[in-house]
Amino acid sequence: MNLLHNRLCKSAKWFETVEHHLLPWALDGVPLGPRLLEIGPGFGATTRVLARGTHDITVVEVNPRLADRLRGNVPGNVTVLEGDGAAMPLPATGFDSVVCFTMLHHVPSAAQQDRLFAEARRVLAPGGVFAGSDSLPTPRFRLLHIGDVMVPLDPATLPQRLERAGFTGIAVEVRSNRLRFRATAG
Repeated sequence: MNLLHNRLCKSAKWFETVEHHLLPWALDGVPLGPRLLEIGPGFGATTRVLARGTHDITVVEVNPRLADRLRGNVPGNVTVLEGDGAAMPLPATGFDSVVCFTMLHHVPSAAQQDRLFAEARRVLAPGGVFAGSDSLPTPRFRLLHIGDVMVPLDPATLPQRLERAGFTGIAVEVRSNRLRFRATAG
């Protein structure tokens, strides 16, 4: 991430946005269950909020520096693993829900995103939910990503991509500059 983006993602303002706006909208009506996996927590704003409402949460973070930072900044019910969300070192069907927020656009290609979707499906128990949100490109969003990886999701093609990964009951909704999605492991 560039310096401006880095600063924003670890700011108190971003944490407040996550806590009061992003997560309530993205997870409205989503049953998380007791075994939750978060892919790509970054600086952990979403993780800290999620940890309040679940018994056991595992997070997988690809960036070693951020994974180390998370280990020192999350509650005791959070297990932090360093790894790639597209090739997770986790058993099949081990989670009731898998979530990811505002990170899929940092995955370097659509093919890699599709592998992440397939991995999310693999680790979900039957009937489990995959849910999350991501930003849509705006001039400000593009400015924040100068020099960064930025592969935005297309809300029009996301349902088919999730279906190819093995999900059913797929819903994608756009609100302003964000999208949210949810899908079920069939």
